[in-house]
Amino acid sequence: MAPGGYLWWYLDALSDDGQHGLSLIAFVGSVFSPYYAWARRKGPGNPDDHNALNVALYSPGAGRWSMTERGAPHCHREPDRFTIGPSQLRWDGHALNIDIDEVGVPLPRRIRGTVRVVPERLFTFSTALDPHGRHHWGPLAPAARIEVDLQHPALRWSGHAYLDSNEGSEPVDRAFREWDWSRSPLADGSTAVIYDVEPGQPHGRRLALRFHPDGRVTRFEAPPLQRLARTAWRLPRRMRSDGPVSVVQQLEDTPFYQRAVLRSQLLGEEVTSFHETLNVPRLVSPAVQAMLPWRMPRRG
Repeated sequence: MAPGGYLWWYLDALSDDGQHGLSLIAFVGSVFSPYYAWARRKGPGNPDDHNALNVALYSPGAGRWSMTERGAPHCHREPDRFTIGPSQLRWDGHALNIDIDEVGVPLPRRIRGTVRVVPERLFTFSTALDPHGRHHWGPLAPAARIEVDLQHPALRWSGHAYLDSNEGSEPVDRAFREWDWSRSPLADGSTAVIYDVEPGQPHGRRLALRFHPDGRVTRFEAPPLQRLARTAWRLPRRMRSDGPVSVVQQLEDTPFYQRAVLRSQLLGEEVTSFHETLNVPRLVSPAVQAMLPWRMPRRG
């Protein structure tokens, strides 16, 4: 991996009964890491020395959040395995198995147990997000089943999941200011993904892609841009929809990033979507960089 670069695997899921949700992000060269940003001021920066497993649980009475960064001596990466301190991701040929052993912040509560993700189909699709081809995104499993079995907190549920990956050969702040992203399961089993990179800008890129159960990837005309109410941190956000958009649940609300479950209209259907907004200038601002170590401690 290029010095200063990054790689992450992103997983989100909702339970079949709609009562539980989670997101997990496994980082190499964590784009949110203040320690990686400080290292790059002194030189190119080694991505392998800035790994983290971000775990966010969205369950009534059992919400948790953790993102402990770990250095190269405490991590190991192979083609089918990624160890990050006491946690591990393993591909067994059929499913992604995630063994979680983390401690939450700001309250030091344990997050321990297993998550198993079974893709309905694997995809190799990848596309550049920037004009120079230095940043790429692609879904690995746009539709999957998930089994969650945690001892701490005590949670067991199953549901629908989504898995993708982003990678870049330079820091995100060199190419982007902001983006809006969403993924929406459709009635026929396909998944629609809309990626608005630099929304509203002449050099921006818009991806509107549908990933079908038979392996096809097709483009569709993205619906009009709808502005949502700003978050509590006054973060502007947008969602493409053929009709009004409503916030079902606000999952994450930070000065530079938000994640929410939305209800909107897409391709003639009413859909429930995971949606995120990233504002890069806010992320790299001195005030935010000074706050991040309180949410993202480093061990080794």
